[in-house]
Amino acid sequence: MARQSPNRPDADKPEPDLEIDEDLDEVDADEEEVEDDEETSPSASTRGASSLWSDTKIDPVEIALPSGVGYTLRAYRLSTALTPTDIADRDEEDPFAAKARHGIPEEDDETVVILDDDFPSEEDDEDDETEEIKRRGKHARDEDSDEPSAEDFEDEEEEEAAEEVPVFLSHRGRLLLFKSPESLVSFVRSGAPNDLAQVDGWAEVVERMQPTDVAPSDDDSYELDLVVENLRGGHDTWDFNLLIEAGEAARDLAYALRLTPVLTALSPGSPLDDLDEALRSAAGGGLGAFRGRRRLKKIGAQQASLGWRTIIGKISAAVDWRD
Repeated sequence: MARQSPNRPDADKPEPDLEIDEDLDEVDADEEEVEDDEETSPSASTRGASSLWSDTKIDPVEIALPSGVGYTLRAYRLSTALTPTDIADRDEEDPFAAKARHGIPEEDDETVVILDDDFPSEEDDEDDETEEIKRRGKHARDEDSDEPSAEDFEDEEEEEAAEEVPVFLSHRGRLLLFKSPESLVSFVRSGAPNDLAQVDGWAEVVERMQPTDVAPSDDDSYELDLVVENLRGGHDTWDFNLLIEAGEAARDLAYALRLTPVLTALSPGSPLDDLDEALRSAAGGGLGAFRGRRRLKKIGAQQASLGWRTIIGKISAAVDWRD
């Protein structure tokens, strides 16, 4: 049997204050809940920004160029629902289009001799008329039948041709880049003409957009200013993600701004497109990564850097910086 201390008899022990302890426990629990809510839930401004961009399907974008870093907006819509940007006022003119318009022959053009066989004879005309009559008769029979006609197939092909394409905050073939979120918001609210104004959801962006909303995600941030230097460093120093994301941004900008030279340089089968495919394979892991790295070794670093320098120069020339 345990001994009791003579100075602290059990009878004299004070009863613990249960109500105070219970109150303190409740207060501590409430404080822990508040701290947990603050750590797990985003701020009101962040929630508002996320809601704005998800509601309108328009996103803020950050683009770094050799001349600086700027903010803009981008959306993706069906090509059939967009009017391409007007490039009639663009200073830089396609030299090939100019030659064709003014009738300037190419230096390597060969003399073309037109023979009589190139022109249709009277007999050919009669044969064409006969074929036309037959075609019309067949078309009439097709209308009576329930089978789809050739026109129906053409309509289906046109519908399939519609694809999701990018459109930026641009005007007359020039990308509008803003050096601060405040200046971007000021422009949006000004009602100035731009290519995004035709997109559904733009009116809501004009009404709700705040400077705190201009917080591009990592996926919407592109460091084009680092591409050339990274390529010059050689195969062992190439940053796969940097170069892949730069290619995606360049293609989007080239399409939206109608930069034909950039689209051609990045078109399927081009050297820079081969570089992009090899980078994606190398970044994918597994056996494909091994093959991708082998393909990268065969691509000249100097040629790749020169090609990208031209692309970034074309994009930079099509930027309208706004403070």
